[in-house]
Amino acid sequence: MNVLKWDHNLQIRLVGEALFNLFFWMYFPFITVYFSHALGNSIAGMLMMVPPIMSTFGNLIGGGLADRIGRRPIMLLGAIIQTVMFVSLALSPSIWLDYFSFMGISLGTALYSPPSAAMVADLTPKKERRQVFATFTTANNIGAVLGPALGAILFFHYKSELLWTCAIVLLTYSVVIFYKIHETKPAVTDEKSDAPLTRQLFRGLWTKFSIIFTDRVFGLYILAGVFAIITIMQLDLYLAIYVMNHVPAQPLIAWNHWSFKLSNSEVFGWLLGLNGLMFVVLVLPISSWLKNWRERNILLLSCCLSGVGTFAVGLNSNIWYLFFVTIIFTLGEIVRSPVTQSFVSNYAPEHSRGLYLGASNLQFTIGRFLAPISVFLSAWVPPMGIFSILLFFALVGMSLYYYLFEIYAVN
Repeated sequence: MNVLKWDHNLQIRLVGEALFNLFFWMYFPFITVYFSHALGNSIAGMLMMVPPIMSTFGNLIGGGLADRIGRRPIMLLGAIIQTVMFVSLALSPSIWLDYFSFMGISLGTALYSPPSAAMVADLTPKKERRQVFATFTTANNIGAVLGPALGAILFFHYKSELLWTCAIVLLTYSVVIFYKIHETKPAVTDEKSDAPLTRQLFRGLWTKFSIIFTDRVFGLYILAGVFAIITIMQLDLYLAIYVMNHVPAQPLIAWNHWSFKLSNSEVFGWLLGLNGLMFVVLVLPISSWLKNWRERNILLLSCCLSGVGTFAVGLNSNIWYLFFVTIIFTLGEIVRSPVTQSFVSNYAPEHSRGLYLGASNLQFTIGRFLAPISVFLSAWVPPMGIFSILLFFALVGMSLYYYLFEIYAVN
């Protein structure tokens, strides 16, 4: 796979999205802290539940519109909304306008995402999709690793300058989309109607929503993904609490009478760092190594690695052992990353690809919503009980994926 041989749409977007994602991660991890300081933890917690719900509807609408109107105009709409909201955030004199602007950014991002993924599928041969999606994932993860480190300084000391830079980057990217990105929506012959355009548009969306939510195979895919993601999402949820409460301070390296010792919070920081580093370094090579594997086997392997790796965390508190099991459950997350988008883009009807890709994000929304159940249960259940429950969720996801592909093969 040679990036220089890609369609220029993909080359431009790879650079543009990687650059914006870097700036996005400079502010996003700290926005909750910002609202908490201004409004208090309880109000901020309730307010931060709204953007994910808005993103869910934005993904569905963005995907549906991308199939009806086109990929390029909806991507442009999403980028422009984000640009305007960043300007609003930079100029805002009120915490409530800050929050409204943040919701607008979430909506713009949600509208942009499905047509963006659909365009990758439109321009990429089926056999190369995993690696192309893996390349975009790697570019985004570089921003996710470097962004918070830079944002820890810039957001709190140069917030206005950072937000203006985000707005300028997005405005530049919007101009590039307008002038350089060409439309890729497959040609579909629609039935002619005398109804107004808006009525035709929303009638078509409603019809597609009805079809997609009665699709048995796709429904199983979403349900299996929810169970898998509950386990995968635990690194910054229950695992953080477990390490803080049950992993003692200990030396990372000891030599004679000298040792380099880490506190439990530093141990957790090192585990997070290892997780992020693995994503940046390994997504592309692992995608290449597994390119001839069936999607079924990769998803089953992902559930197995994430479930077993997470369960094994509770068996020993030695830091080098924790590094080892972190590698195992992170590999479970890495191997599934490109496959989730490639499966949907291959399964979805060509004329509904955007909508299916948008709807596939439901597994992440629902999974993130349910994942904190481990933290809730930890008040009554001992650690190995929690880890056993998480392993059970992974095995349920594994079983559902197996059943899904049994049905898919028959169909």
